[in-house]
Amino acid sequence: MIIDPREQDYRNVYKLMIGVIVPRPIAFVSTVNLDGIRNLAPFSFFTGVSANPPTILFCPMVRLSDGARKDTIRNIEATGEFVVNVVSEDIAERMNICSAEFPPEVDEFEKSGLTPVPSDLVKPPRVKESRVNMESKLLEIVEVSALPLGGSIVIGEILRFHIDDSLFDDFKIDPDKLRAIGRMGGPSYTRTADRFDLVRPKTGELKH
Repeated sequence: MIIDPREQDYRNVYKLMIGVIVPRPIAFVSTVNLDGIRNLAPFSFFTGVSANPPTILFCPMVRLSDGARKDTIRNIEATGEFVVNVVSEDIAERMNICSAEFPPEVDEFEKSGLTPVPSDLVKPPRVKESRVNMESKLLEIVEVSALPLGGSIVIGEILRFHIDDSLFDDFKIDPDKLRAIGRMGGPSYTRTADRFDLVRPKTGELKH
């Protein structure tokens, strides 16, 4: 099968992308607007960029339903701050509630029953139930497309990590205690319990 995306409906291209770019970690992003109204939303186009300085990115897409930009990116543009909260299995259902397209005046913390706790350096609250929170400041927003299902790249520098003590051992995170989940295609998610190790080979050890 060979597919030229320029010849396909963009909705089908989206389905293809979320089916092959898997599994995807979830950035559960908390923000506030200039009036202090809280917003909480998950994004699965998410990854790290740099460790020096510690930098992450996630990609909010333009909504398919009405072509509007999401509250998260508008809040970050206005305030320059956000928090990325890691999603574990035990809060998956409540995270999913926050994926609904609520109006800007709705507080997703209240809708989901998740608990906001103050951050140290930024105004958006952290999710108490999340085992890892990353307070971040905006570095840059790159708009790739303003079309429906188009998107932007939000790049932020991590100012502070909050990590559950039980996960942490000499800067290593115990994956069995974190129990992070990932996003697959459609409504499917995956657990991170089934893992295997591969030691990166040294160049001199490779045999032709």
